[in-house]
Amino acid sequence: MLDQKIKSLAKQYAPELIQVRRYLHTHPELSYQEYETAKYVQSKLTEIGIAFEEKANTGMLAVLKGKNPESRVIALRADMDALPIQEENNVPYKSVNAGVMHACGHDVHTTILLGAARILNETKDEWEGTIKLLFQPGEERNPGGASYMIRDGVLDNPRPTGIVGLHVHPGLDIGKLSFRKGRVMASADEIYITIRSKGGHAAAPQLTADTILIASTLIVSLQQIISRNNTPTSPSVLSICSFQGGNTTNVIPSEVKLMGTFRAMDEAWRFKAHELIRKQAIGLVESMGAEIDIHIDIGYPTVDNDPILTDAAWKLADDYMGKENVSETELRMGAEDFGYYTQIVPGCFFRLGVRNEAEGIIHQVHTPKFDIDENAIEIGAGMMAWLGAKL
Repeated sequence: MLDQKIKSLAKQYAPELIQVRRYLHTHPELSYQEYETAKYVQSKLTEIGIAFEEKANTGMLAVLKGKNPESRVIALRADMDALPIQEENNVPYKSVNAGVMHACGHDVHTTILLGAARILNETKDEWEGTIKLLFQPGEERNPGGASYMIRDGVLDNPRPTGIVGLHVHPGLDIGKLSFRKGRVMASADEIYITIRSKGGHAAAPQLTADTILIASTLIVSLQQIISRNNTPTSPSVLSICSFQGGNTTNVIPSEVKLMGTFRAMDEAWRFKAHELIRKQAIGLVESMGAEIDIHIDIGYPTVDNDPILTDAAWKLADDYMGKENVSETELRMGAEDFGYYTQIVPGCFFRLGVRNEAEGIIHQVHTPKFDIDENAIEIGAGMMAWLGAKL
Protein backbone atom coordinates (compact mmCIF):
# COMPACT_ATOMS: atom_id res chain seq x y z
CA MET A 1 0.00 0.00 0.00
CA LEU A 2 1.33 3.41 -0.99
CA ASP A 3 0.32 5.11 2.26
CA GLN A 4 2.35 2.60 4.29
CA LYS A 5 5.35 3.03 2.03
CA ILE A 6 5.13 6.81 2.38
CA LYS A 7 4.91 6.50 6.16
CA SER A 8 7.92 4.20 6.19
CA LEU A 9 10.00 6.57 4.05
CA ALA A 10 8.94 9.59 6.13
CA LYS A 11 10.06 7.79 9.26
CA GLN A 12 13.32 6.72 7.61
CA TYR A 13 14.19 10.25 6.50
CA ALA A 14 12.94 12.06 9.62
CA PRO A 15 16.35 12.31 11.39
CA GLU A 16 17.94 13.81 8.28
CA LEU A 17 15.01 16.17 7.77
CA ILE A 18 15.29 17.41 11.34
CA GLN A 19 18.90 18.34 10.61
CA VAL A 20 17.75 20.17 7.47
CA ARG A 21 15.24 22.11 9.53
CA ARG A 22 17.84 22.96 12.15
CA TYR A 23 20.24 24.27 9.50
CA LEU A 24 17.51 26.47 8.04
CA HIS A 25 16.46 27.65 11.49
CA THR A 26 20.04 28.56 12.37
CA HIS A 27 20.50 30.57 9.15
CA PRO A 28 17.27 32.55 8.60
CA GLU A 29 16.94 35.22 5.94
CA LEU A 30 14.37 37.98 5.54
CA SER A 31 11.80 38.23 2.77
CA TYR A 32 13.28 38.53 -0.74
CA GLN A 33 16.78 38.05 0.72
CA GLU A 34 16.72 34.24 0.86
CA TYR A 35 19.89 33.84 -1.22
CA GLU A 36 21.71 31.33 0.95
CA THR A 37 18.46 29.54 1.76
CA ALA A 38 17.82 29.15 -1.96
CA LYS A 39 21.31 27.75 -2.53
CA TYR A 40 20.80 25.27 0.30
CA VAL A 41 17.42 24.11 -1.01
CA GLN A 42 18.86 23.79 -4.50
CA SER A 43 21.70 21.65 -3.15
CA LYS A 44 19.20 19.35 -1.45
CA LEU A 45 17.11 19.01 -4.61
CA THR A 46 20.29 18.19 -6.54
CA GLU A 47 21.20 15.52 -3.97
CA ILE A 48 17.78 13.96 -4.42
CA GLY A 49 18.17 14.08 -8.18
CA ILE A 50 15.39 16.58 -8.87
CA ALA A 51 15.91 19.32 -11.46
CA PHE A 52 14.63 22.82 -10.73
CA GLU A 53 14.15 26.24 -12.28
CA GLU A 54 14.83 29.49 -10.46
CA LYS A 55 11.74 31.66 -10.07
CA ALA A 56 10.96 34.97 -8.39
CA ASN A 57 14.68 35.62 -7.88
CA THR A 58 15.14 33.43 -4.78
CA GLY A 59 12.37 30.89 -5.42
CA MET A 60 12.35 27.57 -7.25
CA LEU A 61 10.03 25.35 -9.24
CA ALA A 62 10.68 21.63 -9.51
CA VAL A 63 8.54 19.17 -11.44
CA LEU A 64 8.09 15.46 -10.75
CA LYS A 65 6.46 13.10 -13.22
CA GLY A 66 4.87 9.81 -12.30
CA LYS A 67 3.01 7.37 -14.51
CA ASN A 68 0.85 9.00 -17.20
CA PRO A 69 2.21 12.50 -16.51
CA GLU A 70 -0.59 14.23 -18.40
CA SER A 71 -3.38 12.54 -16.45
CA ARG A 72 -3.40 15.13 -13.65
CA VAL A 73 -1.32 18.03 -12.30
CA ILE A 74 -1.11 19.07 -8.62
CA ALA A 75 1.11 21.69 -6.97
CA LEU A 76 2.65 21.61 -3.49
CA ARG A 77 3.96 24.86 -1.99
CA ALA A 78 6.30 25.91 0.82
CA ASP A 79 7.56 29.36 1.87
CA MET A 80 11.15 30.07 2.91
CA ASP A 81 11.50 33.53 4.50
CA ALA A 82 12.02 34.50 8.14
CA LEU A 83 10.97 37.46 10.31
CA PRO A 84 12.79 40.48 11.82
CA ILE A 85 12.67 39.06 15.37
CA GLN A 86 15.50 38.41 17.82
CA GLU A 87 15.28 34.78 18.89
CA GLU A 88 15.14 34.08 22.65
CA ASN A 89 15.21 30.28 22.55
CA ASN A 90 18.23 28.61 24.12
CA VAL A 91 18.61 25.75 21.66
CA PRO A 92 21.57 24.39 19.65
CA TYR A 93 19.94 25.55 16.43
CA LYS A 94 19.26 29.12 17.60
CA SER A 95 19.48 31.76 14.88
CA VAL A 96 23.00 33.08 14.28
CA ASN A 97 21.68 36.07 12.33
CA ALA A 98 21.03 38.93 14.75
CA GLY A 99 17.47 40.20 14.65
CA VAL A 100 16.28 37.52 12.23
CA MET A 101 14.38 34.38 13.21
CA HIS A 102 12.22 31.67 11.71
CA ALA A 103 9.40 32.64 14.05
CA CYS A 104 6.62 31.52 11.71
CA GLY A 105 7.80 28.03 10.85
CA HIS A 106 8.80 28.56 7.25
CA ASP A 107 11.94 26.57 7.92
CA VAL A 108 9.61 23.70 8.81
CA HIS A 109 7.49 24.19 5.69
CA THR A 110 10.56 24.14 3.43
CA THR A 111 11.94 21.05 5.16
CA ILE A 112 8.63 19.25 4.82
CA LEU A 113 8.40 19.95 1.10
CA LEU A 114 11.97 18.74 0.61
CA GLY A 115 11.01 15.56 2.47
CA ALA A 116 7.87 15.13 0.40
CA ALA A 117 9.92 15.68 -2.76
CA ARG A 118 12.30 12.87 -1.82
CA ILE A 119 9.46 10.49 -0.97
CA LEU A 120 7.55 11.28 -4.15
CA ASN A 121 10.66 10.93 -6.28
CA GLU A 122 11.30 7.46 -4.85
CA THR A 123 7.70 6.36 -5.37
CA LYS A 124 7.04 7.90 -8.78
CA ASP A 125 6.33 4.51 -10.29
CA GLU A 126 3.41 4.15 -7.86
CA TRP A 127 1.46 7.35 -8.50
CA GLU A 128 0.10 9.03 -11.62
CA GLY A 129 0.38 12.51 -13.03
CA THR A 130 2.65 15.50 -12.56
CA ILE A 131 3.54 17.23 -9.30
CA LYS A 132 4.87 20.79 -9.19
CA LEU A 133 6.96 21.73 -6.16
CA LEU A 134 6.94 25.46 -5.36
CA PHE A 135 9.61 26.84 -3.01
CA GLN A 136 8.53 30.42 -2.52
CA PRO A 137 10.24 33.54 -1.14
CA GLY A 138 8.71 36.54 0.59
CA GLU A 139 5.49 35.32 2.19
CA GLU A 140 5.90 37.72 5.12
CA ARG A 141 6.13 40.95 3.16
CA ASN A 142 4.00 42.76 0.60
CA PRO A 143 3.34 42.22 -2.22
CA GLY A 144 3.94 38.55 -1.35
CA GLY A 145 6.32 36.13 -3.02
CA ALA A 146 3.37 34.15 -4.34
CA SER A 147 2.53 37.04 -6.66
CA TYR A 148 6.04 36.91 -8.11
CA MET A 149 5.97 33.12 -8.46
CA ILE A 150 2.69 33.42 -10.39
CA ARG A 151 4.17 36.22 -12.51
CA ASP A 152 7.06 33.90 -13.39
CA GLY A 153 4.71 31.21 -14.63
CA VAL A 154 4.75 28.53 -11.92
CA LEU A 155 1.05 27.85 -12.51
CA ASP A 156 1.43 27.59 -16.28
CA ASN A 157 2.43 24.87 -18.75
CA PRO A 158 0.83 22.81 -17.37
CA ARG A 159 -1.67 24.47 -15.05
CA PRO A 160 -2.36 22.52 -11.84
CA THR A 161 -5.89 21.40 -11.11
CA GLY A 162 -5.15 22.22 -7.47
CA ILE A 163 -2.52 23.53 -5.08
CA VAL A 164 -1.81 22.43 -1.50
CA GLY A 165 0.03 24.24 1.27
CA LEU A 166 0.38 23.75 5.00
CA HIS A 167 1.20 25.88 8.01
CA VAL A 168 2.47 24.94 11.44
CA HIS A 169 -0.15 25.48 14.16
CA PRO A 170 1.17 25.99 17.72
CA GLY A 171 -2.39 25.78 19.04
CA LEU A 172 -2.79 22.24 17.72
CA ASP A 173 -1.14 19.26 19.42
CA ILE A 174 1.54 17.20 17.74
CA GLY A 175 0.01 14.35 15.74
CA LYS A 176 -3.03 16.40 14.69
CA LEU A 177 -4.09 18.10 11.47
CA SER A 178 -6.91 20.54 10.76
CA PHE A 179 -8.76 21.55 7.59
CA ARG A 180 -11.49 24.03 6.72
CA LYS A 181 -13.57 24.35 3.57
CA GLY A 182 -14.27 27.76 2.05
CA ARG A 183 -12.83 31.01 3.34
CA VAL A 184 -10.22 30.29 5.98
CA MET A 185 -8.01 33.41 6.32
CA ALA A 186 -8.49 37.15 5.98
CA SER A 187 -7.20 39.72 3.53
CA ALA A 188 -4.46 42.00 4.88
CA ASP A 189 -3.67 45.59 3.94
CA GLU A 190 -1.12 47.97 5.46
CA ILE A 191 -1.97 51.51 6.59
CA TYR A 192 0.60 54.33 6.67
CA ILE A 193 -0.40 57.76 8.02
CA THR A 194 1.72 60.89 8.52
CA ILE A 195 0.25 63.87 10.43
CA ARG A 196 2.06 67.23 10.16
CA SER A 197 1.87 70.67 11.73
CA LYS A 198 4.43 73.40 12.45
CA GLY A 199 5.04 72.02 15.93
CA GLY A 200 5.59 74.15 19.00
CA HIS A 201 6.13 74.54 22.72
CA ALA A 202 4.18 72.21 24.96
CA ALA A 203 3.23 75.21 27.15
CA ALA A 204 1.55 76.96 24.20
CA PRO A 205 -0.54 74.34 22.38
CA GLN A 206 -2.86 77.06 21.09
CA LEU A 207 -0.14 78.19 18.71
CA THR A 208 0.04 74.94 16.74
CA ALA A 209 -1.92 71.83 15.93
CA ASP A 210 -1.12 69.14 18.49
CA THR A 211 -0.05 66.20 16.36
CA ILE A 212 0.07 63.81 19.33
CA LEU A 213 -3.50 64.63 20.36
CA ILE A 214 -4.71 64.48 16.77
CA ALA A 215 -3.08 61.11 16.17
CA SER A 216 -4.51 59.74 19.41
CA THR A 217 -7.99 60.96 18.51
CA LEU A 218 -7.67 59.46 15.05
CA ILE A 219 -6.69 56.04 16.41
CA VAL A 220 -9.79 55.90 18.58
CA SER A 221 -11.98 57.31 15.83
CA LEU A 222 -10.87 54.74 13.26
CA GLN A 223 -12.24 51.91 15.40
CA GLN A 224 -15.72 53.23 14.62
CA ILE A 225 -15.11 52.29 10.99
CA ILE A 226 -15.45 48.68 12.08
CA SER A 227 -18.04 48.95 14.84
CA ARG A 228 -20.50 51.21 13.03
CA ASN A 229 -20.11 50.41 9.33
CA ASN A 230 -19.38 46.70 9.00
CA THR A 231 -21.92 43.99 9.67
CA PRO A 232 -21.09 42.24 12.96
CA THR A 233 -21.48 38.87 11.23
CA SER A 234 -18.44 39.51 9.01
CA PRO A 235 -15.13 39.50 10.92
CA SER A 236 -12.90 42.51 10.41
CA VAL A 237 -9.96 44.02 12.33
CA LEU A 238 -8.25 47.41 12.19
CA SER A 239 -5.16 47.73 14.40
CA ILE A 240 -2.77 50.66 14.62
CA CYS A 241 0.46 49.05 15.74
CA SER A 242 3.04 51.83 15.52
CA PHE A 243 2.91 55.41 16.90
CA GLN A 244 6.07 57.43 16.22
CA GLY A 245 6.33 61.07 17.23
CA GLY A 246 8.15 63.34 19.63
CA ASN A 247 11.33 62.80 21.62
CA THR A 248 11.12 65.06 24.67
CA THR A 249 8.68 66.33 27.32
CA ASN A 250 8.11 69.92 26.24
CA VAL A 251 7.92 69.94 22.44
CA ILE A 252 4.81 69.24 20.39
CA PRO A 253 6.32 67.42 17.40
CA SER A 254 5.81 68.68 13.89
CA GLU A 255 5.25 65.14 12.63
CA VAL A 256 3.68 61.92 13.88
CA LYS A 257 3.67 58.65 11.94
CA LEU A 258 1.16 55.83 12.40
CA MET A 259 1.31 52.34 10.91
CA GLY A 260 -1.24 49.58 11.13
CA THR A 261 -3.09 46.75 9.45
CA PHE A 262 -6.62 46.20 8.20
CA ARG A 263 -8.04 42.68 7.91
CA ALA A 264 -11.32 41.53 6.39
CA MET A 265 -13.16 38.37 5.41
CA ASP A 266 -15.31 40.09 2.79
CA GLU A 267 -13.63 41.53 -0.31
CA ALA A 268 -16.40 44.04 -1.05
CA TRP A 269 -16.31 45.39 2.51
CA ARG A 270 -12.52 45.42 2.36
CA PHE A 271 -12.38 48.08 -0.34
CA LYS A 272 -15.37 50.03 1.00
CA ALA A 273 -13.50 50.23 4.32
CA HIS A 274 -10.44 51.65 2.58
CA GLU A 275 -12.50 54.61 1.37
CA LEU A 276 -14.07 55.11 4.80
CA ILE A 277 -10.64 55.05 6.46
CA ARG A 278 -9.28 57.65 4.04
CA LYS A 279 -12.33 59.90 4.36
CA GLN A 280 -12.43 59.78 8.15
CA ALA A 281 -8.69 60.26 8.56
CA ILE A 282 -8.45 63.22 6.20
CA GLY A 283 -11.58 64.91 7.57
CA LEU A 284 -10.61 64.53 11.23
CA VAL A 285 -7.00 65.60 10.87
CA GLU A 286 -7.76 68.62 8.71
CA SER A 287 -10.61 69.69 10.99
CA MET A 288 -8.12 69.76 13.88
CA GLY A 289 -5.75 72.00 11.95
CA ALA A 290 -3.07 69.62 10.69
CA GLU A 291 -2.06 68.09 7.38
CA ILE A 292 -2.17 64.39 6.54
CA ASP A 293 -0.69 61.90 4.12
CA ILE A 294 -2.37 58.49 4.07
CA HIS A 295 -1.41 55.43 2.08
CA ILE A 296 -3.14 52.06 2.15
CA ASP A 297 -0.88 49.40 0.68
CA ILE A 298 -3.04 46.68 -0.83
CA GLY A 299 -1.87 43.35 0.53
CA TYR A 300 -2.93 39.73 0.36
CA PRO A 301 -6.42 38.59 -0.61
CA THR A 302 -8.46 36.18 1.47
CA VAL A 303 -7.45 32.52 1.44
CA ASP A 304 -10.29 30.45 0.02
CA ASN A 305 -10.09 26.68 0.30
CA ASP A 306 -11.85 25.01 -2.60
CA PRO A 307 -14.60 22.84 -1.07
CA ILE A 308 -14.15 19.91 -3.46
CA LEU A 309 -10.34 19.80 -3.27
CA THR A 310 -10.35 20.34 0.50
CA ASP A 311 -12.96 17.65 1.02
CA ALA A 312 -10.81 15.22 -0.94
CA ALA A 313 -7.67 16.21 1.00
CA TRP A 314 -9.56 15.92 4.31
CA LYS A 315 -10.68 12.39 3.49
CA LEU A 316 -7.14 11.43 2.50
CA ALA A 317 -5.92 12.87 5.80
CA ASP A 318 -8.51 10.78 7.65
CA ASP A 319 -7.17 7.70 5.87
CA TYR A 320 -3.52 8.55 6.53
CA MET A 321 -3.78 9.90 10.09
CA GLY A 322 -7.01 8.39 11.42
CA LYS A 323 -10.21 10.46 11.69
CA GLU A 324 -9.64 11.08 15.39
CA ASN A 325 -6.52 13.07 14.53
CA VAL A 326 -8.09 15.37 11.93
CA SER A 327 -10.40 18.26 12.85
CA GLU A 328 -11.86 21.47 11.49
CA THR A 329 -9.55 24.43 11.83
CA GLU A 330 -10.81 27.75 13.11
CA LEU A 331 -11.48 30.82 10.99
CA ARG A 332 -8.40 33.06 11.32
CA MET A 333 -7.84 36.79 10.86
CA GLY A 334 -4.25 36.07 9.97
CA ALA A 335 -3.30 36.42 6.33
CA GLU A 336 -1.32 34.36 3.83
CA ASP A 337 -0.21 35.09 0.30
CA PHE A 338 -1.34 31.55 -0.53
CA GLY A 339 -4.56 33.45 -1.28
CA TYR A 340 -3.06 34.58 -4.60
CA TYR A 341 -2.83 30.96 -5.73
CA THR A 342 -6.42 30.24 -4.68
CA GLN A 343 -7.62 33.07 -6.91
CA ILE A 344 -6.31 31.16 -9.94
CA VAL A 345 -6.55 27.44 -9.15
CA PRO A 346 -8.44 25.45 -6.50
CA GLY A 347 -6.48 25.44 -3.26
CA CYS A 348 -6.26 23.62 0.06
CA PHE A 349 -4.36 25.24 2.93
CA PHE A 350 -4.29 23.11 6.08
CA ARG A 351 -2.74 23.16 9.56
CA LEU A 352 -0.08 20.91 11.07
CA GLY A 353 -0.03 20.49 14.84
CA VAL A 354 3.34 21.30 16.44
CA ARG A 355 2.37 21.90 20.09
CA ASN A 356 3.80 19.82 22.92
CA GLU A 357 2.82 21.31 26.26
CA ALA A 358 4.76 18.71 28.25
CA GLU A 359 7.96 19.85 26.52
CA GLY A 360 7.14 23.56 26.89
CA ILE A 361 6.52 23.99 23.17
CA ILE A 362 3.57 26.32 23.56
CA HIS A 363 4.57 29.69 22.10
CA GLN A 364 2.72 31.29 19.23
CA VAL A 365 4.13 32.21 15.83
CA HIS A 366 5.74 35.65 15.42
CA THR A 367 7.13 35.53 18.96
CA PRO A 368 10.80 35.26 20.07
CA LYS A 369 10.22 31.88 21.77
CA PHE A 370 8.32 30.09 18.98
CA ASP A 371 9.50 26.53 18.34
CA ILE A 372 8.00 23.20 17.29
CA ASP A 373 7.92 19.57 18.28
CA GLU A 374 10.17 18.27 15.50
CA ASN A 375 8.19 15.04 15.26
CA ALA A 376 5.81 17.15 13.19
CA ILE A 377 8.32 17.09 10.33
CA GLU A 378 7.86 13.37 9.73
CA ILE A 379 4.08 13.80 9.81
CA GLY A 380 4.12 16.82 7.51
CA ALA A 381 6.48 15.31 4.94
CA GLY A 382 4.45 12.12 4.77
CA MET A 383 1.15 13.97 4.56
CA MET A 384 2.30 16.30 1.78
CA ALA A 385 3.67 13.35 -0.18
CA TRP A 386 0.41 11.43 0.32
CA LEU A 387 -1.70 14.36 -0.87
CA GLY A 388 0.63 14.97 -3.81
CA ALA A 389 0.36 11.33 -4.87
CA LYS A 390 -3.39 10.96 -4.44
CA LEU A 391 -5.22 14.26 -5.04
